[in-house]
Amino acid sequence: MRIAALDLGTNSFHLLVVDAHPDGTFASLVREKEMLRLGDTVARNGHITEPVAARAVATVHRFRTLVDSVGADETVACATSAIREAENGDAVVAAIEAEAGVPVHVIGGLEEARLIFGAIRASVVIDPGPALCFDVGGGSVEVMVGDASSLQWADSVKLGVARLTAELVGDDPPSADDVRRLRDRLTAGLAPLAEAAAPYGPRMAVGTSGTLCAIARMVAARQSGGIPVSLNQFRFGRDEFQAVHDELMSSTAAARARMAGLDARRADIIPAGSMLLHTAMDLFGFDELTVSEWALREGMVLDAIQRHDPADWSSDPRAIRLSSVLRLARECNWDEGHGRQVARLAVDLFDKTMPLHGLGAKERDVLECAGLLHDIGEHVSTEGHHKHTAYLIQHGRLRGFAPDEVNELAALARYHRGGDPRRSHEVYAALDEMGQGRVAKLASLLRVADGLDRGRSSGVERVDVELNGSKVRMLVHAGESDIDVDLWGARRKRELFERLFDRRLELLGSV
Repeated sequence: MRIAALDLGTNSFHLLVVDAHPDGTFASLVREKEMLRLGDTVARNGHITEPVAARAVATVHRFRTLVDSVGADETVACATSAIREAENGDAVVAAIEAEAGVPVHVIGGLEEARLIFGAIRASVVIDPGPALCFDVGGGSVEVMVGDASSLQWADSVKLGVARLTAELVGDDPPSADDVRRLRDRLTAGLAPLAEAAAPYGPRMAVGTSGTLCAIARMVAARQSGGIPVSLNQFRFGRDEFQAVHDELMSSTAAARARMAGLDARRADIIPAGSMLLHTAMDLFGFDELTVSEWALREGMVLDAIQRHDPADWSSDPRAIRLSSVLRLARECNWDEGHGRQVARLAVDLFDKTMPLHGLGAKERDVLECAGLLHDIGEHVSTEGHHKHTAYLIQHGRLRGFAPDEVNELAALARYHRGGDPRRSHEVYAALDEMGQGRVAKLASLLRVADGLDRGRSSGVERVDVELNGSKVRMLVHAGESDIDVDLWGARRKRELFERLFDRRLELLGSV
């Protein structure tokens, strides 16, 4: 699946197009960046000026042309701080959607943090965990704590470098007053976050975004005279950073633009970013930073992949049915081992008794799904769970099933324990005569399969079936497992089978 992510940020707009895979991996096809500096105009005017808005629309239109040229299956676009806070942000979004044809989702700081952390933990080894993570944007800073398994805490503050520069930096290089104002604003904003993050016990620090990656490139250039192709997982310490920080704070923008590792377009805002990192090291108490090159746009891709149902990746047109059944089963906290074992045995019995029941592939599929779902009513109550299961199936919004198939599934679940199908039962009465006949036959097989896992140990490996006159012999194989209770369970549930097919059912354990 080909996914395009548009990150409409405060400093820059980014495009990432990838070939994505169901395991969460992806390969980049297109990367584009346009530095628009929306944050500057918002910080100074409170709104996005008409020329800047026009550039924003034109940039997204160009990105859309690239997306179309590579044939993306899905496009996601997120706008962050500048558009979120601009007085006319809604009008700019409307223009982008109307003129570029790209729907835009304006996200809050916490949603931004969630997406960013998803990217960080997919790109950096968090060991030792948990990690204290920073994403320094143009309008806001996201601070997160989490480990390889989950995000534990996050917050967002309006301390982005474009905002700080526009509001607090008046001289070039920054004057002592500029530095004092930056330090005071940063301390006031970050100190409460440092206090909130401390109880989580972070054991490493991770930084991402253009600003922190720029600082990392400058450190790397000083270390070796060259810049690595990839900075991901690159680490630098406080002493190495301090040398870069001192040079940045004492140099003019023109001199900074010539510094190795720094994109000249960041020369005016990098002092604020350096002050932010310097202050954060003091307040949060860390002396080393690990770099993640993945940030919001990669997080958007990963989030898009995770939102897809597994069936979306399959070439099997019927895959949505099984996927939908498994979704419902998991929502009901099913006994997965038992459900899968009963479904497997039911299908095995179906295949080996076809001369008796004469049913086809459609019915086989329904039986397998019924086997998976037959006990989900235990989520409501063990007592009468067969009735609860029927209700849950009827109201489970199963995809890929026609209404009559849903009713058949519900009826199979209703009768998997015992009792005769009756027209007084609503779920059975909803079926036509042929459907009722199918349900009776399938229920007889489902009951025996359920009985063969009475001990819920999945001890039965396979069943061989012999059709012999007035008798059906089932030879049950179990390897080294003790299946006496399973044989007993199946014998208790064979009555419907024997009555429907007018044959004695004999169940024998293999020797």
